[in-house]
Amino acid sequence: MSFKRLLTMLALVIGTLYASDAHAQACTISATSVNFGNYNVFNGSHVDSTGTVTYRCNGSARNITVGLTQGASASFNPRQMQKGAEALTYNLFLDASRSSIWGDGTSGTSLHPGGNPPNNTNVNVTVYGRVWAGQDVSAGAFSDTVTAVINF
Repeated sequence: MSFKRLLTMLALVIGTLYASDAHAQACTISATSVNFGNYNVFNGSHVDSTGTVTYRCNGSARNITVGLTQGASASFNPRQMQKGAEALTYNLFLDASRSSIWGDGTSGTSLHPGGNPPNNTNVNVTVYGRVWAGQDVSAGAFSDTVTAVINF
């Protein structure tokens, strides 16, 4: 009997936002998933993983911020992946120390401050994820879908 838990996590939805002014400000955003792999309920360590949000702007887009939605969770802290009625607690962060929750700037979360990105150049931002150790869940795939949103 295997006590490993397979997690399928975080398909950050790809979005493209365009402004409709005559100067054609435009930004695109895409992401790679944060995949936590196998979760072992008996492992005493947190499961950490990373993904990437990539955005690119042209025109005169300024004061860029990038946010992440809470997914299907009722709040940002904690986020939860689901498998039927079961939930596995996790979160997404802006920093490697996993202290700044990446959200929409509300409820104690932070936005990525993209500022004034270089014109027509991809900007890659790491998404730091963590599933906390010691969660008692059954085997199977848990998932959540979080959307990356660029504001300009």
